[in-house]
Amino acid sequence: MRYRVRVTKDYLVFSSGHFITYSGNRCERLHGHNYRASVEIEDELDENHYVFDFILLKDLTREIVDELDHRMLLPTKNRLIHVERAEEQIEVRYNDNRWSFPSGDCVLLPIANTTAELLASYILERLLRSIADRGLPRPKRASVEVEESFGQSAFAETEETS
Repeated sequence: MRYRVRVTKDYLVFSSGHFITYSGNRCERLHGHNYRASVEIEDELDENHYVFDFILLKDLTREIVDELDHRMLLPTKNRLIHVERAEEQIEVRYNDNRWSFPSGDCVLLPIANTTAELLASYILERLLRSIADRGLPRPKRASVEVEESFGQSAFAETEETS
């Protein structure tokens, strides 16, 4: 028997600005999305007959998406987008383009591009770290879906191999 829980709530959303590089040398215009996150965990049942406590899963996921909400999402591992902190500003360069954002309005993400795929991976990694930080075992399988607009989603998944 396989057991799985899934959480997707109206408050697991984040409205954020971003832009990505693509085709090796192109850069999107600055724009935003109303993202929606959902998480799924598969594992054995615990002593309470849970795969994972729904309340804790919702709370952990909400903490992560709340940090992304109403922020400019900036990748720090992109070879074409240069991000640096200058006093209370974040200075961003891509070729001849330059942007400056208040530091408090930005989230610097340790990813190569702010694609839905890498945002899903970032949320998943943070969620697994939060689970481990609470002394809980790593789930056998976990996935995160990030929907960037209705009908457009990306997934990141991890599975423990025995």
